[in-house]
Amino acid sequence: MDDSAGTGERDHFIPIRKIDVLEAVAADGAFSSDDERQKFRQLCRMLGAILHHRFFDRLERLRNDYFYFNPDLDHRRGVDPTTIERAYQELMDTLAGVLNNANFTEIPHEEINQAHREHALVQVDLVAPRDNYREVRFFRRGHHRETIEIKEWYGWRTRKAEIDVYDDVVLLITMRNDARSRNRHTRHVKLRPGSVLLKYFRDIARTDLNALFPDVRVVMGVKDRLWLGIPAILGGIPILIKLATTLTVLFLVAEFYIGLGGSVKEADMAGALAAVGGLVALGGFIVRQWTKFQRQSLLYQKILSENVYFRNLNNNAGIFDYIIGEAEEQQCKKAFLTYKFLHIPGDGPTEQELNVRIGAWLKATFGIEVDFECHDVIERLDQLGLLRRDATRLYVAPADETFAKLRDLWAGFASEGIPA
Repeated sequence: MDDSAGTGERDHFIPIRKIDVLEAVAADGAFSSDDERQKFRQLCRMLGAILHHRFFDRLERLRNDYFYFNPDLDHRRGVDPTTIERAYQELMDTLAGVLNNANFTEIPHEEINQAHREHALVQVDLVAPRDNYREVRFFRRGHHRETIEIKEWYGWRTRKAEIDVYDDVVLLITMRNDARSRNRHTRHVKLRPGSVLLKYFRDIARTDLNALFPDVRVVMGVKDRLWLGIPAILGGIPILIKLATTLTVLFLVAEFYIGLGGSVKEADMAGALAAVGGLVALGGFIVRQWTKFQRQSLLYQKILSENVYFRNLNNNAGIFDYIIGEAEEQQCKKAFLTYKFLHIPGDGPTEQELNVRIGAWLKATFGIEVDFECHDVIERLDQLGLLRRDATRLYVAPADETFAKLRDLWAGFASEGIPA
């Protein structure tokens, strides 16, 4: 895996199943017998169960804090604003922590702003009323490059381009309390003031982040306006010239029929009929050009809808179960690898050496390049009493001692639980 799209950094995400990591670690030469391998598997299962309990607590916290901000429900009436603000800050902190555990990286605002100036898969001009938003945050995980064909000059020419595509994107938008009344284009969208919208997408081009906003609108760009406007002007000029010479006659005939003028000649009647025909032609021409404009807008809206619809995996509260599962999966894999490499006899590695060794092992075993980061797992093992330190050198207790501590921790859940 190459450097992360647009960031110059490698991903922390480990795109290998947990069971595959566990079996690859167990099959490694670090274990001298089948009994040691089986004991390691049991130890990993127990450690995984403890991490699962920890993340279940996070899931409950997310659900409780999101209670006030679900766009589909309104539970804020009569609630103290201080309570709501505290719940909001807790929701943001917990959600950011879980996404970090799942190896998501927050996308800088500079990159989001750049996306508003570029196009890739969605070749249209988009406008989102960002003044409606209190806060906008994008998180991405994993990436790859795709070669796509971009149509130019309305399909007359195509060219190939390589684009950076994010494997997973989570969008978080907090609406302003006065969002509903700030923009007339968003009244048909369910955007309850003060709500928090959460959306999970798959395979989103880096330059198409602006297409993910819930109330984005397709607008006609300068090129499209010229494409439709110039023929309209060229086609309308002859009609207007013809009308200019016959409108005076039309007014004279009209004055005669309403009793404001004298007699009219037969030639005047013919000119009046010609003027009426010209007005009808002009009206038909305007309707035809407006229909073309609307058709082009609908075509662009269809492109946008298809792009977002087929890439949207989950929304709002439904995201919590998914990202909690992803965070648990990533943390388990990191814990298994960290424990295995600290379990190897010899001088304990430093944290940096451990990161390098595990990254090299992942590349040699699975052919992936990962910027492995074990700091959070080291802290967790330390909290569980499974880690030993000698200055900057790190060690873990022998398997039997570790297993005994994990059993004691599991037995204490019923009465005391486990700290989050």
